[in-house]
Amino acid sequence: MLRNNNKTKRRGPVKGRRNGANRGDQIIPHPPQLPSYGITRDARMRFQTNAAVSVAVTFQNLLDTVLTAASATSGFDLYDGVRINSIEVWAASVTGAPVTAIVVYSGETIGAQGDQKTHTDTSMGIEPAHVKARPDRMTQAGQFQASSADTAFALNLPSGAVIDVSCSFRQSVSGQAVATQNVLVGATPGAIYYRGLDGKTDSLTSIPVQGVFATQ
Repeated sequence: MLRNNNKTKRRGPVKGRRNGANRGDQIIPHPPQLPSYGITRDARMRFQTNAAVSVAVTFQNLLDTVLTAASATSGFDLYDGVRINSIEVWAASVTGAPVTAIVVYSGETIGAQGDQKTHTDTSMGIEPAHVKARPDRMTQAGQFQASSADTAFALNLPSGAVIDVSCSFRQSVSGQAVATQNVLVGATPGAIYYRGLDGKTDSLTSIPVQGVFATQ
């Protein structure tokens, strides 16, 4: 007696069952949550020293670099919080003698402490000094900070040094307004301006911003 070893193959879905009949995983019980309405911007801002500098840059200085004019002489920071991602510096000698670039996250205030490390390099011949310094992980220098007189980092640089500050700006939705530390000169109300890394006006700063026309 011969046996039929060919098994019947099931083809297609079982009758009576519909694809996607179980739609429980597609039920949305309420609208999804929304991220912050505040504007967050990652920026790489460039500055250049016009004199030898030894300066402590505060979080207020950083937030004052981007401002909006309220009148010809008064302005407010466009952003309310800032986080430093990295600072990169190039410094070349004009005379051929070596020059040194130093960056330190030197904040000592509770809530704004830096790593206290000295990031430094010295030029040699035609090769410029080059430093790229990131704040240590878990130090407050690398976390979002509000405008304050607390030190974000310190610079010791020769004249002509180029500084790139990579940071993240964040705008609050609480309606607060933080005035710039120094007055504006002949500004147009409502316009956005940029100023030096030391928070001073373009005519007085030792570290003017590069690559923009609307300066204050």
